[in-house]
Amino acid sequence: MPLISKTSRPQTPSIQRIAIQGECGSNSHMAALAMLGAVEVVPCSVSAEVIQAVLLKEVDGAVLPIENSLHGSVAEHYDLLLEYPVRIDRESLLRIRHNLIVAPGVRMAGIHSVLSHPVALSQCRHYLATLDRVHALPFYDTAGSVKHIMEKGLRDTAGVAPELAAKEYGAEILVAGIEDHTENYTRFHLLQRADAPRPGGLKQADKLSVAFALQHRPGTLVAALQRLAEAGVDLTKIESRPVPGKPWEYVFYVDFRFTDAANADAALLALKRDCSMVKELGRYSAA
Repeated sequence: MPLISKTSRPQTPSIQRIAIQGECGSNSHMAALAMLGAVEVVPCSVSAEVIQAVLLKEVDGAVLPIENSLHGSVAEHYDLLLEYPVRIDRESLLRIRHNLIVAPGVRMAGIHSVLSHPVALSQCRHYLATLDRVHALPFYDTAGSVKHIMEKGLRDTAGVAPELAAKEYGAEILVAGIEDHTENYTRFHLLQRADAPRPGGLKQADKLSVAFALQHRPGTLVAALQRLAEAGVDLTKIESRPVPGKPWEYVFYVDFRFTDAANADAALLALKRDCSMVKELGRYSAA
């Protein structure tokens, strides 16, 4: 069921329904609230379903994670950005804080299992190793683990999830901040349809994401990167992904900072000299 959440941040005009992958109470839910304020959050089972909801105009946009400072990039989301006509309009950084969450009244001595998404469990290995006779079990979603515990009335099981999950499902935080590293951040993108009206903040855009494929000639990657350097943009990330059906061929995803629109346009034009494909994924203000 979609959830309408309230916050002090003003709502972005024309964006009222936002799709996320996972359950309400997840980090994606928290990122959506941080970026957009009071919006209706529509949870989806898988990321492809999120994109389809955007394209079918069932929602006004989506918030998806693209990179975690510890776990790395979300490869599937790069593939979706390339395949479908969607556009990155904003990015945000969310500090990831994992909590041990239980049904009200449950105490540590009664816990035999801990459920959460495999990435969350891996980011809490040190703490979980201190729990005697407790088994960590992978689950499809962080907030989903808390939802499952509360729906099934489990009193021997805990979930690892954000604080919002406890509030959403009426659970309790037994131990807060169990992550191994405090410097744990996830970068999220706000996505809209490629033909949607541009946001009012486009004039403040200083970052661009682009995907490109190279022609099969020696030194083409070096040449493409040199073109960007000569254009005077600041490369902040490069990622490669295999091309489905074409073994040993790759698409490169690049983020760079630019000074103005002319600077960004010049960098894209320079890339096209050495690339067989160039797709601009979005211009936005860097988080």
